[in-house]
Amino acid sequence: MIRVEAPAKLNLYLHVTGRRADGYHELDSLVTFTALADTLEIAPAEVPALTVSGPFADALDGGDNLAVRAAAALAERLGRPAHVRISLHKRVPVAAGLGGGSADAAAVLRGLARLWRLGAEHADDLREVALGLGADVPVCLDSRAAYMGGIGEALSAPPPLPPCGVLLVNPGVPVPTGAVFAARRGPFSAADRFCETPAGAPALATLLRARRNDLEPPARAQVPAIDRVLARLAAAPGCLLARMSGSGGTCFGLFADEAAAADAAGAISRERPRWWVHPTRLVHECETVFPDAPA
Repeated sequence: MIRVEAPAKLNLYLHVTGRRADGYHELDSLVTFTALADTLEIAPAEVPALTVSGPFADALDGGDNLAVRAAAALAERLGRPAHVRISLHKRVPVAAGLGGGSADAAAVLRGLARLWRLGAEHADDLREVALGLGADVPVCLDSRAAYMGGIGEALSAPPPLPPCGVLLVNPGVPVPTGAVFAARRGPFSAADRFCETPAGAPALATLLRARRNDLEPPARAQVPAIDRVLARLAAAPGCLLARMSGSGGTCFGLFADEAAAADAAGAISRERPRWWVHPTRLVHECETVFPDAPA
């Protein structure tokens, strides 16, 4: 049995830079990850199977789960049966802008690479399967901070990012990604990557304030509760930046450390008991696809 983690991703900024003829949007985004993660256990089985547990298990569609599709797609590409049992413990909210489903799919690919003893010569197989599953799956497959371009396939390393505390808050309203992209209006944005190395969380927040999330206005128009979340985060003592991640509706507050994020979480949880509130920290490099491969 193989155990793998599927860390929640954050879009520290997200610019929509264009739209291709096939309808896919092109992006420029700085993506990193958090210590909050789903856990998956993958084991050989006579027939494919999925079991789901955890606080967000009921929100998943078991009949069309991206983790199951990932196993089937990789097995088909390799010409072998997808005879595995996947146990998913779901801690990351669904349809929340944290890439939860994409992270689960990417974790399955990493786990199968270990279970089936795939070598680095299969790296292209995993990457092509990942891109076929969704725009966020390639960056979640690598599970390290990255500038993401194109439709998600063009990844490059950012400058070193500092440790930061982060507070995740979701008002409890799912936000479908497709609807947010469809509601986006106005001109496309330019890519706006930075190459300087921020010395700490305040410096990173300053750089990010010069950028934005282009999906925030259409998401806020569809789910007004996002406005209230962002305003409450921005007012929290020690919050350096309040922003929505991905297509929403999870928002994040950036803090100097995890203790400051936890202090803010306590206050917000008392005021808004129906919101999902989770203090954590940024993790800029998680599990690797081929941990035993030479550098």
